[in-house]
Amino acid sequence: MRTSPIFAVVLALAVAGCSGLPVASGLPSLGSSGAPPTPTASSVPKPSTAAGATPSPTAAPSTPTPSTAAGPPTPTAGPTATPIDAATTADIKAVIEKANQEQQDAFAKKDPTLMKDTATASHYREMVQINRDMANSGVSAIKLVKIEWGDISLTNPTTARATTFETWQATYRDGSTDQSRDENVYTLVKEQGAWKIQSDDHPNDRPSLPAGPSVSAPSGPGAPGSPASGQPVPSVSASQTDVSRNWAGYAATSGSFTGVTGTWTVPQPRGGGSRAGGATWVGIGGVRSRDLIQAGTMETTDRSGTVRYEAWVETLPQAARQVRLAVRPGDSVTVSISQQASDQWQIQINNNTSGESYRTTVRYASSLSSAEWIEEAPSAGRTTVPLDNFGTVQFSGGTAVRNGKSVTIAQSGAQPITMAGAGGAIASPSALTPDGQGFTVSRSTATPTPRIGRRFGA
Repeated sequence: MRTSPIFAVVLALAVAGCSGLPVASGLPSLGSSGAPPTPTASSVPKPSTAAGATPSPTAAPSTPTPSTAAGPPTPTAGPTATPIDAATTADIKAVIEKANQEQQDAFAKKDPTLMKDTATASHYREMVQINRDMANSGVSAIKLVKIEWGDISLTNPTTARATTFETWQATYRDGSTDQSRDENVYTLVKEQGAWKIQSDDHPNDRPSLPAGPSVSAPSGPGAPGSPASGQPVPSVSASQTDVSRNWAGYAATSGSFTGVTGTWTVPQPRGGGSRAGGATWVGIGGVRSRDLIQAGTMETTDRSGTVRYEAWVETLPQAARQVRLAVRPGDSVTVSISQQASDQWQIQINNNTSGESYRTTVRYASSLSSAEWIEEAPSAGRTTVPLDNFGTVQFSGGTAVRNGKSVTIAQSGAQPITMAGAGGAIASPSALTPDGQGFTVSRSTATPTPRIGRRFGA
């Protein structure tokens, strides 16, 4: 059952050009106050705690789906738990199943009172607000696709705890859908002899952050990519043919691209005491065009040294949005974007470590002009935020669908991109691995040069 509101993230992307190649890309951005704005509510109908707006992937380069695995371990009853019989277990399951159905009916019929009989007064008020927030965020329908049962136990004769793994699908007013599988830990209490839901917690959800400003949007063709006025072009090795102020990685621009996949480990930035961020993603379009569809992970650090982690998706010029998939440093993540039909795309993010996944289908008109595997410095307002000291990010399993055929990064003809500022290289990609599917991006000690661009949206 839904236990937290969904909010739309109002974030736009900023684009920087790569030595001569105008690009439009989007990555998460940080708030100007120093606290990293987090994308808000995920698109999935079963959100947890209220989320704030999250950083959206920003600037584009100056250069230029697996199935869900088993969920996390289910909690077990403590040594003092009250024994539970089959009849009580069945009653608890029935209440949760009925509550989920009532939430769907209440949302469809716009009648919140349908949820009253399975919830305590406080939880009922929360559910009313959750359904209202989802509707205000553009959700037109919600549906429970699957429920898997975990541990069910009694804390005492009148209090129970039940764990489920629920897959919910949300449909939006524009016809797009997304789907997510989440762990729910219900607390139920007996009121006048009947079980009612008192709370529904999502232990794998990350805490929300305050809403942040919109992100910079792409600047015009030609401008991005050239060094700031009066600043020398940073020197890079001969093999690094493209230079960007905010992208590092590989991009392929020869052919028609309808799919891209990549795997990496979420980095844990070192150091603290200053605002910084880093976004890792794969995408289609954006190197020589204004369109870009992308998805990945991001970490943001505020001035107190607190680091936030999130997964996100974005389709320029729309704002980036955080999705309901928990990611932590050290987690292995695989992201794939694939065209299903004309202007219809499936985006899937798998947390290979936790076994949880997120999937959405969106409508988007793409030029199909490029495929990217990128580490990016986010932006806040109109300037690039310093890239965090992530050390090294290892990409693997990098493939694309080019002209209808699955190819490796090497076979796609992708070229390396170095992120550089006035002081030299900031982050540089290695040569491709022997299988042509991987590379590393290593952080240096230089800092990005602030980039100014016009804004998109709010």
